[in-house]
Amino acid sequence: MFYRSERLFLRPAFPEDSRELFGAICDARIVGMLARAPWPYRMADAEEFCGRPVDPQSPRFLVTLPGEKGAPIIGSIGLHQEEEGLELGYWIARDYWGRGYATEAGRGALEIARALGHRRVLAGHYVDNPASGRVMRKLGLRETGEIRPTFCRARGGELVLARRYALDFAQADAAQGDRMRAA
Repeated sequence: MFYRSERLFLRPAFPEDSRELFGAICDARIVGMLARAPWPYRMADAEEFCGRPVDPQSPRFLVTLPGEKGAPIIGSIGLHQEEEGLELGYWIARDYWGRGYATEAGRGALEIARALGHRRVLAGHYVDNPASGRVMRKLGLRETGEIRPTFCRARGGELVLARRYALDFAQADAAQGDRMRAA
């Protein structure tokens, strides 16, 4: 599955992407905000990620930035099934922070989730990563009011407090309709 937004191209990871992916993600400030990525992050981890099969109902993508010098990998975004439901996760390489790429990629991932028939998407961020919370709110996810200890492999498996968010597509559609009628 592929997705083109205004500035980005979301595409599957291929085994030959592992070296470039490794260069983009191998940063303790990035990996330390992810639940399942290990630190130190090794080339073998990138190879495993790029070679892992993808569930068509829970796709994951490399976030690329098409331009004059090809389409470098600037991050990753994906949907994965957890016990509670479909979870959105993402990261953007540090050189690309603060440019709206996470929000743009997130809109694409949510559009794909909706097209696949999912009704609800969950997400969370460690409380020491408020920038991710701003992205989630821009995407229309709402805080659930829950802050809970959440596993972080990169931090030695410790439990880190995470703020939880959810987006119910039917509720979002109803709210959008209400805003349009009021205008």
